[in-house]
Amino acid sequence: MKYFLWSLIMLLFINSTVVKGQDSTAYQWEVSGKKIQDKVYELTFTTTGSPKWQLYGPNEVISDVPAVELALADSSIQITKPFKESGDNKAFKNSLFDNATFKIYEGKAAFTATVTFTGDVPAKLLGTFSYTYGKGDEFYPLNAYSFSVPLEGGIDARPVIDVSTFDLKHPVSGCGDENTGGKGMLSIFFLGMLGGFIALFTPCVFPLIPLTVSFFTKQSKDKKKGVANAVMYGLSIFLIYILLSIPFHLVSGVNPEILNNISTNIWLNIFFFLIFVFFAISFFGYFEIGLPSGLANKIDSRSGMSSLGGIFFMAMTLAIVSFSCTGPILGSLLAGTAAEGAWPLTVGLAGFGLALALPFALFAMFPGWLQSLPKAGGWLSSVKVVLGFLELAMAVKFLSNADLVKQWGILKREVFIGIWVIVGILIVLYLLGKIKFPHDSPVKKFSKTRLAFIALFSAATLYVIPGLTNTHSANLSLISGFPPPLCYSLYKNPVNCEKGIEPLHNDYQEALARAKKENKPVLIDFTGWACVNCRRMEENVWTDDKVGALIKDKFIIVSLYVDERRQLPAAQQFEYDNKKTNTKKNIITVGDLWATFQSVNFDAVAQPQYAIISPDQKILTKTKGYTPSAKEFAQWLECGVDAYKKGQETASK
Repeated sequence: MKYFLWSLIMLLFINSTVVKGQDSTAYQWEVSGKKIQDKVYELTFTTTGSPKWQLYGPNEVISDVPAVELALADSSIQITKPFKESGDNKAFKNSLFDNATFKIYEGKAAFTATVTFTGDVPAKLLGTFSYTYGKGDEFYPLNAYSFSVPLEGGIDARPVIDVSTFDLKHPVSGCGDENTGGKGMLSIFFLGMLGGFIALFTPCVFPLIPLTVSFFTKQSKDKKKGVANAVMYGLSIFLIYILLSIPFHLVSGVNPEILNNISTNIWLNIFFFLIFVFFAISFFGYFEIGLPSGLANKIDSRSGMSSLGGIFFMAMTLAIVSFSCTGPILGSLLAGTAAEGAWPLTVGLAGFGLALALPFALFAMFPGWLQSLPKAGGWLSSVKVVLGFLELAMAVKFLSNADLVKQWGILKREVFIGIWVIVGILIVLYLLGKIKFPHDSPVKKFSKTRLAFIALFSAATLYVIPGLTNTHSANLSLISGFPPPLCYSLYKNPVNCEKGIEPLHNDYQEALARAKKENKPVLIDFTGWACVNCRRMEENVWTDDKVGALIKDKFIIVSLYVDERRQLPAAQQFEYDNKKTNTKKNIITVGDLWATFQSVNFDAVAQPQYAIISPDQKILTKTKGYTPSAKEFAQWLECGVDAYKKGQETASK
């Protein structure tokens, strides 16, 4: 169990692929397509084989799992016949599977599948061919080979991603954000600091503050040296948490959209839901989470006061031994910030590290302050349990993300809020001593701090209760964006579901056509089903009278969902070759298309992002990111309208 969170961190560094120990060069494949009749094709996969391995035949079933699978990008394409096989093969008894006999290939092999199209035949078909190989006691099932094969008579209907008329550096007007992430960075930094300050008041960290500071001040030859060492200790803590973000930069350097893909991945969000429930149970005191104890021992053995390196390893020891308390909070920060990109993650971790480091440096400079700290005791366990309940509330958010992306309808807005109400009631009952967990002491008296938190959580619970109703009080603007949208409701006609602004949904070409017809600029809304700030904009800014009137009367608005998992028709799927980054990417889903469209043309991967363009696809202003001020957003929209008029006047001369 202690390796569980270590595995979770490693999972964040990959994008839904599993790193295996097999030989990646074992088999090289070529694929060809042959038309045999209208909308019916044969796909042939050929390999020269491998002298070191044995390839399992395509029609073999090993422990109820096919040895070969063919996954095509469009579920409407039918695989109508079993694989035809050619090449030298033999029977092989595998001791790993009770000496069952399988057909294997040790040399050249060709496997042919027959596929039938019910819709348009694409000019190039994308898919994944998974094969199985092994030898002796080694066995590697379903190794994926992604392919793109041209088809005779296919239709090339792929959408355009690179828009040559877009000039992001020279818009018609200079209004907009200089850096769309600036405001978000600041809020992420403070969010990270908040997480760090919360982590300070946990049983794993709080008792270490006076202990560590006293150690530095007593072991040093003079007070000045002790203060310097403590400051270096704090800086080391700060640096360690920043260093945690390096892998994210390496991953995003390969594919800038990968963190967004991770944060909106359905199964990964469900996984986070389960992880946060796991965190909560740990905080309730039923078990402890920790990194491998051997790692802590190795790091601790290198710590000492003799060098800066020793101080750094001492700080690393703190980070490791406190992981059972800081891990869940840190996990919340990482998972909640992943969609923003690598640098926001670094900023968030910097805030977290700074909040943890500050007490050690400040109390070393002013040791007298230690006397004002409350004594460690049962209240720390209470803090941990309350954090456990808050982890449950956070867990529901991840399940909601998956539900919104797939539009399952499991966690409608009222169900989500109902769960939060229950969590709030349980926190209040716990603080009142009506609920007990392991390691809890009886509540003999209520301190002023405890009473304050009882009042705080009671007020918070009372605030969200109207969200269960179908009234105007159900808006809950203070937590806007966290629950599902107002329109994603159990009620048939939710009263707060604004119908004034109805963007075109993922139909960019229709938006351009309508803009030409009505002689209006296009407002592009890069958004996502799981985007918190997108919902805040829609519920708090778009509903402003002036903003709403501008959007409805002066623009054609189109919302492009970068996490839309609906597949494009086969004829519109293609392999995109990004000349700027010299990388290739399969465009399979609607979200793939718009995420790539945004990153290529607008140099951004975070949402929301707003762009104003003319019907002939000229950029009219700088883009705009999350803007909670309705007045500021309205000014930018007005600037876009003026830029459109200016562009028309210039064109008419």
